Amino acid sequence: MSSKRIVVVGATGHIGTFLVPRLVRAGHDVVTISRGTRSAYVDAPEWQHVEQVTADREQEDRDGTFGDRIVALRPDVVVDLVCFTVASAAALVAALRGTDVHLVHCGSIWRAGPSAVLPVTEDNGTPPQGEYGIQKDAIARMLKEETAAGGVATTSLHPGHISGPGWAPIGPVGNLDPSVWQTLSAGEPLLVPGLGAESMHHVHADDVAQAFELAVEHRDAAAGQDFTVVAPTALTVRGYAALAASWFGREARLESVSWDRFRQVVPAEHAEASWEHLSRSHVFSIDKAQRLLGYAPRYTAEETVLDAVRWLVDDDEVAVAGPLVV
Repeated sequence: MSSKRIVVVGATGHIGTFLVPRLVRAGHDVVTISRGTRSAYVDAPEWQHVEQVTADREQEDRDGTFGDRIVALRPDVVVDLVCFTVASAAALVAALRGTDVHLVHCGSIWRAGPSAVLPVTEDNGTPPQGEYGIQKDAIARMLKEETAAGGVATTSLHPGHISGPGWAPIGPVGNLDPSVWQTLSAGEPLLVPGLGAESMHHVHADDVAQAFELAVEHRDAAAGQDFTVVAPTALTVRGYAALAASWFGREARLESVSWDRFRQVVPAEHAEASWEHLSRSHVFSIDKAQRLLGYAPRYTAEETVLDAVRWLVDDDEVAVAGPLVV
């Protein structure tokens, strides 16, 4: 693809960690914007060739200056990885009108509510639940309408539960409770709310980065479109737990309990996260991203979560009863 000047907003997060090196290797002139409070999760030599800008997007949104900052950087493409409200997205779009910039926005699979038809596509999702999903859905619709009306060229990509080395993945019961890994690695009983047939759809951060790179490369195909970006497989609670236990040479011992019982014995933070993930029971299609962008994820859901868990274990970020045997 031809070299472009690309501004990546929120560049040191999960996606940017893998996307920025990809864009540099492809020969692009990359400018990153972040608050400067952390470095990328995975170090890479390509960061030495990036222009890094420190800015507080939330504060500049309040001041009404963020869009002007972006325009002043003279981008061909803006990749926005940290936009969470319609107001913030609309302000950036307004600043970009009249330019030839391609705005590539990061949404979320939570733009879809609880599953009704499987797999979920970009067109058959139920209405979102919760402010986060409602805002992400509204942003995606606004961007699509903007491009259809002849305004800014936009694309929105909607990742699943992003996982990879450097942070904990959504675990087998749909939360971030680190004790779950201890329980499974020890072969001890794990409380499972509901049937255990509920599903989660993970995606490796590098596969999400691949999709963003493809959207940049294939502007004509991507403009005015929205794409779901997930692994080619999804995991049920039972399947995920059995898989995770096997990584430690154990068999999963699952104890099915009611949601009321689960909420009584699990910390409220983790119980609520489990409900948010498992009540949606998502499984998504990647057909559209494959057809229009050539999206080809390298990691299955199983490989995705293993990559994250391996990092947790190797870096002593989680207590487990024994070593990984895979």
